Amino acid sequence: MNGTVHSSNMAALQRSFSAARSQVCVLRSLQSCKQQYRDQRWVKPFALQQRGYKAAVCHKLKSPMEVQDLPPVGKLPKGMVKVAVHSAGINFADILMVAGAYQERPELPFVPGFEMAGDVMAVGEGVTAFKEGDRVVGMPTPSGSYAEECLVNEKTLFHLPDSVTYTTAAAVPVSYGTAFMGLTRRANLQPGETVLVTAAAGALGTAVVDLSAHALGATVIGAAGSREKCEFVVSRGAQHTIDYSQDSIRDRVKEITQGRGCDVALDAVGGKVFEDSLKSLAWEGRILVAGFAGGDIPKIPANILLVKNISASGLYWGKYAIKNTGVLRQTVKDSLALMEERKIKGPPQPTTLKLEQVNEAFKFIMDRKSTGKVVLEVR
Repeated sequence: MNGTVHSSNMAALQRSFSAARSQVCVLRSLQSCKQQYRDQRWVKPFALQQRGYKAAVCHKLKSPMEVQDLPPVGKLPKGMVKVAVHSAGINFADILMVAGAYQERPELPFVPGFEMAGDVMAVGEGVTAFKEGDRVVGMPTPSGSYAEECLVNEKTLFHLPDSVTYTTAAAVPVSYGTAFMGLTRRANLQPGETVLVTAAAGALGTAVVDLSAHALGATVIGAAGSREKCEFVVSRGAQHTIDYSQDSIRDRVKEITQGRGCDVALDAVGGKVFEDSLKSLAWEGRILVAGFAGGDIPKIPANILLVKNISASGLYWGKYAIKNTGVLRQTVKDSLALMEERKIKGPPQPTTLKLEQVNEAFKFIMDRKSTGKVVLEVR
């Protein structure tokens, strides 16, 4: 009897010791997990910070871009702002730059992109107008918006009104800045005058139509390459259109203006389209050369300038970032203000693609399938 009780007690003690050992193991395991969790909480954000950011990089001219990780930016230079890019606008100048056909060639490799909208991540020494978290739109220096983050000089950065989305904002600086500069400073467009704009369904063209018709009081003739695009141009504010795949620009302008001609022409196509636009000008007319999307750089017959007292002017808006930043800045500020006050329509809803589709986006524009702006959605 006593032996049985002793044996039972021993068995109970053994079970207690076994349970205690198990609890110790569980506690040690929990402590280990807690320590790992504690380590992860501090190590992971640091590791993510070191990952850098994704960007579309041009390694070789006339070749597809590659989307890859780039190292993080260290200390910000004085006067610079680091922006988390949400949306980046695509301009024909970007396409020319990657093709090696732009008037300026950056060193390889480089990240293209002249405009973007996003949020401020950090500011460099001396920056007082912006702080972390601000919604902004602007132009990277010298390029670089096709990326998850980019650096922008505070002089070419603007506060983004809450009423304007990142996607819409990314379509504003270059197109509307160029259009505003051309129509006001370069051509001195006056209320009641007639404006002819070629490639009127494109990003620059729609901005010219919008500003001319709704802010500057002009009559607009929009020229485009199809009936569908002409209908789109009318929806943006043009009173008259020319389908130059079917009709003569010169004949239609004469018909629309009852033989007088247009006061201002803005052309970004070049070639015969430019020549016909030049011949469509009225006495003391002004023509603006904004690019050569058609690939043919025309020669300007000086005798036509002479006999009709015509002026021909170049329109290279981006150069003002170096030559006269204040003037460039004002064109974007004025355009954003007109949008916020609803005095202009602003850009039509852009066609959007992801950053990883940047090469497809370029092809889409080159195939002349786009109307308005094409925008890369980065975040």
